[in-house]
Amino acid sequence: MAKKSNASIETNTGKQTYSSRELIGRFLPYIKKYRGLLYLDLFFASLTTLCDIVLPMIMRRLTNSALGNSEALTVAILLKLVILYVLLRLVDAGANFFMQSQGHIMGVYIETDMRRDAFEHLQRLSATYYSNHKIGQIMGRITNDLFDVTEFAHHCPEEFFIAGIKMVVSFIILSGSSLSLTLMIFACLPIMFFVSVKINHWLRQTQKAQRVQVGELNAAIEESLLGERIVKAFTGEEEEKRKFEEGNIRFQTIKKRFYYAMATFGTSTRMFDGLMYTVVILGGGLFLIHDMISAGDLVAYILYVSTLIATIRRIVEFAEQFQRGMTGIERFIEIMDTPIEIKDAEGAGDIKVTDGGISFKGVNFEYPDDHNKVLHDFDLDVKAGENLAIVGASGGGKTTICNLIPRFYDVTSGCIDIDGQDISKVTLKSLRQSIGIVQQDVYLFSGTIRENIAYGRPGASDKEIEEAAIMAGADEFIDRLPNGMDTYIGERGVKLSGGQKQRISIARVFLKNPKILILDEATSALDNESELFVTKSLEKLAKGRTTITIAHRLTTIQNADRIIVLGKEGILEEGTHEMLLNRQGMYYKLWNRMAALD
Repeated sequence: MAKKSNASIETNTGKQTYSSRELIGRFLPYIKKYRGLLYLDLFFASLTTLCDIVLPMIMRRLTNSALGNSEALTVAILLKLVILYVLLRLVDAGANFFMQSQGHIMGVYIETDMRRDAFEHLQRLSATYYSNHKIGQIMGRITNDLFDVTEFAHHCPEEFFIAGIKMVVSFIILSGSSLSLTLMIFACLPIMFFVSVKINHWLRQTQKAQRVQVGELNAAIEESLLGERIVKAFTGEEEEKRKFEEGNIRFQTIKKRFYYAMATFGTSTRMFDGLMYTVVILGGGLFLIHDMISAGDLVAYILYVSTLIATIRRIVEFAEQFQRGMTGIERFIEIMDTPIEIKDAEGAGDIKVTDGGISFKGVNFEYPDDHNKVLHDFDLDVKAGENLAIVGASGGGKTTICNLIPRFYDVTSGCIDIDGQDISKVTLKSLRQSIGIVQQDVYLFSGTIRENIAYGRPGASDKEIEEAAIMAGADEFIDRLPNGMDTYIGERGVKLSGGQKQRISIARVFLKNPKILILDEATSALDNESELFVTKSLEKLAKGRTTITIAHRLTTIQNADRIIVLGKEGILEEGTHEMLLNRQGMYYKLWNRMAALD
């Protein structure tokens, strides 16, 4: 496929769009996987056309026989024609059942495959992508947008295949009676298709804008509902209503434009229907007057034209579904074409972490989206088993350092080594399996306590999970819960306190048992009592591991082996707690400022 920059254009939504040929080309590998089922579906689709094709021929036989010689039309002939038609109807019923069941099931298979690929790709995208895209928009792309692919995958081949058969067969049969009249009728089709393509482009643009706005609505609803306590605390209900109403009205406006396009499409098709009937009535009447066509043939013409118009109407009715499917495929491809910035280098092997020593060598880093430069020629050696604390003002790069070690971001230049191995040359999975992270913003999954702790090492036994909970000091409150380890904690652990959630996250890391531990302001959001419990758990967790701690509360790092004070210029000071206080520099000022606040 051609690169996006060559084959794409910017739309008024700020996103890029693809040509229909590109979209179909990217969709074909998914449908090819089920080509056996597709061929069967198309075979049965062709059978459903038999009744529509044969009926005009039966009526022509009846009409010509009756008008030419009434004795030629016998009861026996009539019964044979009726039996033939009934048999065709039974074939049609069976074929239609297969299409409606297996055809749709094929679409479900394709939708499932596409959703799986989209989810896997999303998991590999960097933090930058999630910083710039709303979760509601992303969810819409892999759920609602792909629902329409099921219908598209089933109906698109069917409708066009059936239409093609009917047009070709009708042309052949009608040409046998009157080539001139047939050409007059079929001359209307190219004009009709030209107009339809033009209006379809308008339809697709409005359909995509509609999908984008649905994603915005989902994002707004999600944000408002997840922050419902803040909304209530600040009596922000009216503001949330106002923001939602603005988005809702925008969606209404876009959908109105879409239905104007649909109405234009439907009206143009009805006008062409009328044009084709006019041609049949006028041309057929003149041919009949001059004995250039029989009455039976004219009846057949009218029925075949009715069949063609019914087929075209089905395609028109399918047009909205077609555009929804194409839009769903386009939004799916936009995800799949998002480059994976953080990935394994070619030939990368598993990292071998024996001691856990970490070295930053001439590291420069700027964020990819806003190019904010954070680290400049940064050097740091963390000895194996050392407990290193990092403090300093916001914006100095503390969290950035912790994000670079597990490669949530890649360095702009320089390198980071663990036990002498460049982390950019090892597999991401083995690297991240060697690192445990406890953050200030604890994320717990909807489920039970047991399931959340087990996330640290899938497949761990119940005994190992319970031991991890004891090590983290979480058993103290878990035992008091009605269902113990099997207590449901709600979405994001909403039923637990901050300290309880933090201890579960620590238990998760205990179960993982990594060589390297990163504590990113793990206690800064806790009350004093919870901080005491969590700090004790963290001290046990850090024992025997290389530990990097970011802290705002300096009381939590007094026992660190080494403390570095980070500023925009790099490392400003380093030493133990006592050494830095005696030096009366930046750390001393931070300590006194904190003491004054307490």
